[in-house]
Amino acid sequence: MPEVTSYQPGTPCWIDLMVPDQRAALDFYSGLFGWEEAAGPPVTGGYVMCTLKGKPVAGVMSAESVGEEAPPPTVWTTYFCSADAQATSEAVSRAGGTVLLPVMDVTDLGRMLVATDPLGTVFGVWQPLAFPGAGLVNEVSTLVWNELNTTDREAASAFYAEALGLESVPMEGAEDYFALSVNGRTVGGLQPLRAGMPPEVPPHWLVYFAVGDVDRSSAKLSAAGGTVLRPPYDMVAGRMSVVRDPQGASFALIAPKPMR
Repeated sequence: MPEVTSYQPGTPCWIDLMVPDQRAALDFYSGLFGWEEAAGPPVTGGYVMCTLKGKPVAGVMSAESVGEEAPPPTVWTTYFCSADAQATSEAVSRAGGTVLLPVMDVTDLGRMLVATDPLGTVFGVWQPLAFPGAGLVNEVSTLVWNELNTTDREAASAFYAEALGLESVPMEGAEDYFALSVNGRTVGGLQPLRAGMPPEVPPHWLVYFAVGDVDRSSAKLSAAGGTVLRPPYDMVAGRMSVVRDPQGASFALIAPKPMR
């Protein structure tokens, strides 16, 4: 079901974007996906929740609100559900990861942290209280897949198993691709960082948004100032493209089909 009210620990449950120009990002994604805005209270530092059909689907925040001298990279961050953020933080450290932003309370909504795995891949952790995470997924204009692209599959698999309880197994019908699962339920994917990628591309979590027509959405994105990094192509899970928004955040568009 696309509407979600709770997530199992270890499952991707939220995504957000930190950008230099928040207003421009909100206008871009509203035009591309039809998202609407729901600004949070002042205590959240200007964080804006994007909604579709009245359900939260993603967050967008201004990089200026962080207050760092060097602005953080413009990327989509994947957050994993946790029953206990502090315990997960300790598990991340034990497994060889690095906690970048220690556990903090986000009003009465939940608790969060941001960390990297041993290969340098950034991710977040969310312990839900009043806010469980994305309320609408797996339908057009919403998050449909989270994929780890890594330089060391075995090391990454071991880390996420220990830190988040994610099991990595080969995905049938997809060469050199692995499913990440929680209690036997597939919640994401893992693959070696694509050969031929520019050397400056680090290990990363790539978010996929579902669309009805990948070719049309890619053209729409390009006309709005985005960049098509990999033109639409057919693969085992459907037709997809890899793109970048005008401020540099990469993501994938996919018209999914049922996996055999």
